[in-house]
Amino acid sequence: MVALARALRPAATNSTFADDVLAGLKATPKRLAAKYFYDAEGSLLFERITELPEYYPTRCEMQILREKGAEIAKLIAPSSALVEFGSGSNKKVRLLLRRAPQLAAYVPVDICGEMVEHEEADLRRDFPKLNIEPVVADICLPFALPPAAAASPRRIGFFPGSTIGNFEPHEAAGFLRNAADILGPGATLIVGADLIKATNILHAAYNDAQGVTAKFNKNLLVRINRELHGNFKLDQFEHHAFFNRERSRIEMHLASKKKQKAKVAGHTIEFRAGETIHTENSYKYSLESLSALARGVGWMPCAHWIDPMGYFSIQAFTLSNAAR
Repeated sequence: MVALARALRPAATNSTFADDVLAGLKATPKRLAAKYFYDAEGSLLFERITELPEYYPTRCEMQILREKGAEIAKLIAPSSALVEFGSGSNKKVRLLLRRAPQLAAYVPVDICGEMVEHEEADLRRDFPKLNIEPVVADICLPFALPPAAAASPRRIGFFPGSTIGNFEPHEAAGFLRNAADILGPGATLIVGADLIKATNILHAAYNDAQGVTAKFNKNLLVRINRELHGNFKLDQFEHHAFFNRERSRIEMHLASKKKQKAKVAGHTIEFRAGETIHTENSYKYSLESLSALARGVGWMPCAHWIDPMGYFSIQAFTLSNAAR
């Protein structure tokens, strides 16, 4: 992957997408990677989700950033580079940028090139003096930092939105290792993480009354139809989301309403009635469980902040010079 390019090569992107989709749909049980939700339409749908009354994570995280942003910004040393993993919308990072005029550079990193370009242009209007160097990349894989960030004496990682909960625990550990390698010795990582809470609150957040989350889930099939010559019939699949207490995670699935077949990139995929495609997990952490995961790969907890309802946390970790 060419990390400094403004857009990934279309052929390489389509090939990887096709390979991953076919491998997932031929697996038992069927699955698709949540990162593929975020084409242009998927990114817009997710922004709608964050504004829904049932969906608390964004409101709670924004409240922490508004009320504790000055404290969090103290972790950003002068001339640091701020690297946002999975940047998406810029509304959260703005709250940090306003309190960190000492930044040498801001590096938004996202797999969706269209989203990165749109958000970059928006930020440049409001922060004309800020050095913004976007990267289009998969945040789970190694990528090179732009020159200004690489030359900075200190790099700060920002990973909001509880995206870390979308990874399996071993994948989350892999992401944290990759972030450590990219950011380098002495780095700080600021992570948003959803906390364990009552099941009814979690259920409502992923089964909203307006059906936006269901549309977001099904948009993955829309993307497959468009980009991989699929013929999925959206009305023959249902959105299912539930809390798996044993694994402390919300699971999202697309369930086939009947026995059917679908074409994808020239391959035939068969479904039993009720069979599902597992599309996303969203793990819920305690302060202790995320700290233990981070410690295991060299990140040491240094601070945390929780919203007044106790629903969401922002946790900060440092990487010792000896860790890399």
